[in-house]
Amino acid sequence: MNRLTTLEAGFLKAEDADARVSLAIGGLSVIEGPAPDQGALMSAFAERIRACPRMGQRLRLRLFDLGAPQWVDDLGFDIGRHVRRVALPQPGGDQELFRVVADLMARRLDRDRPLWEIWVVEGLSDGRWAMLTKIHHCMADGIAATHMLAGLCDDGVSDRFAPHIGPAKDAKTHAAEVNPLAILGALWSASTSVAAGAARAALGAAEIATGLLRSDPSPLNGRIGDLRRYSGARVPLADIEKVCTAFDVTINDVALAAITESYRNVLVKRGERLQPGSLRTLVPVSMRSADAFDKTDNRVSVMLAELPIDEENPVQRLRIVHSRLGRTKAGGQRQAGNAFVAMANRIPFALAGWALGFLTRLPQRGVATLATNVPGPRRPLRVMGNKVLGVFPVPPIAMQLRTGVAMLSYADDLFIGILADYDEVADVDELTRGIEAAVARLVAISKRRKAHYARGPLSLVV
Repeated sequence: MNRLTTLEAGFLKAEDADARVSLAIGGLSVIEGPAPDQGALMSAFAERIRACPRMGQRLRLRLFDLGAPQWVDDLGFDIGRHVRRVALPQPGGDQELFRVVADLMARRLDRDRPLWEIWVVEGLSDGRWAMLTKIHHCMADGIAATHMLAGLCDDGVSDRFAPHIGPAKDAKTHAAEVNPLAILGALWSASTSVAAGAARAALGAAEIATGLLRSDPSPLNGRIGDLRRYSGARVPLADIEKVCTAFDVTINDVALAAITESYRNVLVKRGERLQPGSLRTLVPVSMRSADAFDKTDNRVSVMLAELPIDEENPVQRLRIVHSRLGRTKAGGQRQAGNAFVAMANRIPFALAGWALGFLTRLPQRGVATLATNVPGPRRPLRVMGNKVLGVFPVPPIAMQLRTGVAMLSYADDLFIGILADYDEVADVDELTRGIEAAVARLVAISKRRKAHYARGPLSLVV
């Protein structure tokens, strides 16, 4: 489609509602070897972006929001405006790199041009260079943006991505039985299934609305300034899988439990009083089916998870995360979000645009942060012949959320990126180091648990 959906237009409205917000999502690729020649790089990228027409298009807005914004070809497209270069101050370590990323992500993309940029970062230690890819959220969600990043690499997208990218399933058709009783039975089953689905969606919508309307004061929620801080973490997927095996949980459960522990430790250090509902977290959920993997658009719903920040025991915290996410997934929040987006797309855009503008300006105190998880390439990528050593995701922050957490699996590791408000979250590095420490702690507990069962009925110390 060449028109923005209501969800995509909502990202523009959320940006319009706060002059200090930039709703671009990013991917920071750390690459071996010296940075390539700028001319050769632009020449290669100019060829590769042809596979993604959206990268050569800009927005055309309708007067008074009488119609949805449209994507139109940028007749004056100049790749030199989009592929830029910057050098790090010495010593060129991660801290210097993350500070540059924070500054670049705070800048808004020019809406008169295609809504993406690539920043080549020189001067990294150990002979490395980096590439920061910025894409406006109205253009792509996390999966689509990762797909676009892979398309800029030497081998293109190919089969490097995980086979299961989200919960959306392809519809299957089956031949109807001729038996009239079987047909009546199938119709009854279908009708009850639809009714149950509608009831779950209604319950999910009520849960989301209740969570958004609640006021649980948190230092993670409030006015956002115009400067950012960024930090990244890296955890071996093999370690996370050990925890999954030991406690029969998912990778997402382990990651969210580690994030919860890190937030808990930081807030306790600040002297904050922890309340059961003080880490209510917005969790985007992909609705993208496998055959839509290459579409440059947004196909997401949301869940609102109450992470157990008040729980001290790490194993109990992991189990609570697993239980609550399971109930939330079964409760219809994902279906409610998807139904709301579908319904909003059927409303005349003039009305939907006004409603979006109004809603994005309302203060909200019910959500403390955002945590998104995107499956990335399973095998290492290469750019201009050089191996991509790691890819750190960069989420946006808006709607009074002072921190945002993004997770991206790449090759053998899970990469975590946290973008935060500069003034209110000075301890962002403690958050990322805390996530790594929390996973290491769960791994150690898993090993002791395994040893305990191998030796027999001995006490297990947590």
